[in-house]
Amino acid sequence: MQVWWRIRLPRLSVRGVRDRLDEARPRSPKPQLHTTDDMSFFSRVALVCSVALVMVLAGPEPGQAQDTFADHRYTSEAIEAGSRVYVAECALCHSRRGDGVDGVDLRRGVFRTASSDEDLRRVITTGVAGGQMPAFDLRPFELDGVVAYIRAGFDPSGVAVKVGDAARGQVLFEASGGCASCHRVNGRGPRTAPDLSEIGAVRTPAALQRTLLDPSAALLPINRPIRAVTRAGETIRGRRLNEDTYTVQLIDSQGRLRSLVKADLVEYEVSETAIMTPTTLSSDEVADLIGYLLTLRGLP
Repeated sequence: MQVWWRIRLPRLSVRGVRDRLDEARPRSPKPQLHTTDDMSFFSRVALVCSVALVMVLAGPEPGQAQDTFADHRYTSEAIEAGSRVYVAECALCHSRRGDGVDGVDLRRGVFRTASSDEDLRRVITTGVAGGQMPAFDLRPFELDGVVAYIRAGFDPSGVAVKVGDAARGQVLFEASGGCASCHRVNGRGPRTAPDLSEIGAVRTPAALQRTLLDPSAALLPINRPIRAVTRAGETIRGRRLNEDTYTVQLIDSQGRLRSLVKADLVEYEVSETAIMTPTTLSSDEVADLIGYLLTLRGLP
């Protein structure tokens, strides 16, 4: 989608612009305008017009023209539509807060059996055996809206991230996604990147999505990459774990725990750019990976 900037310029002749500039200049006893001044004035006018033209043609910044996260989220219209359907059809049993059924808290994303968005759709359209929950015959946009409202945490103005299949997400994590080459889960894997064994209990779907799509923006200060050079000439790179006035502790690139005394360093740098690069997975694969990460809540 092309976005155009429109700039309104006052309709002034060259003489009018000169008069405006003359009015803004300090008055001297005998103001004069020489030929060289004329040339300087017209050069300034040409420069201003050139800059304005470049701004019009260039348009907005790339990040403003397209939302990187749009393909991975439900729309605000879907969330609002879902809130109306939920109040009319679901709130009687589940309550306005989503915690009216034992073992289920829809607002917080706690379910008995469902985990993915497709699981939620299936439960809504087929019901729960034994008459615990009837089946609902909703139109597609109403069904998507209810799922979006649940994923937004019952906040009509919130963010609803799509959550896919956890089993497919685990395959991506351990293989083509490349996550297991750096992250540790339940005692398995390297330590060069943060341990994800309990990530599903401490991160929301929106936070997980941001980490996958824009790692540097989601990088916690304590996990920032560091580079240190000792007096002996050794260069150490790794992930910061802890730091105080005199020392810094880190996991180096070989996965070893190191503690460095700052007085023994000749160089020490902390980067705000994550080592992890933005994912190249498709929107459906990102949803599946988020679905798997949400299941990681520590060993039972």
